[in-house]
Amino acid sequence: MAENTEIKNETVKDAEAVAEVEIIEIKKLGLMLEPYQIILRPISTEKGYYNAGSKNTYTFEVNKLATKEDIREAVEKLFDVKVIAVATQNRKGKVRRNRRNVGKTKSWKKAMVTLSEKDKIDIF
Repeated sequence: MAENTEIKNETVKDAEAVAEVEIIEIKKLGLMLEPYQIILRPISTEKGYYNAGSKNTYTFEVNKLATKEDIREAVEKLFDVKVIAVATQNRKGKVRRNRRNVGKTKSWKKAMVTLSEKDKIDIF
């Protein structure tokens, strides 16, 4: 049983390594993403609502290939606002089990976007 889970964990690690190499190769090619390809979805949590109200900071799941400059331009174009700062995090996927099966949730990129005081996004 332990050997089986070790094999599955190694397979997951190999798949992640291949995905990272593909991302690096795409960045070298200079792929340009459209704004709607960069911002994937807003992240609506209690902390997100608090930050939106008090700090004027909004949280989004973004494309892994997007840079801070890409995210800034995409938010400004999609929501017609002025962005002051962008902070990003690369979030690792978590290992999940379902009875005998071992799997992993996807890794993703999170962006916290701070807007100017006069701007607001109504989706939150």
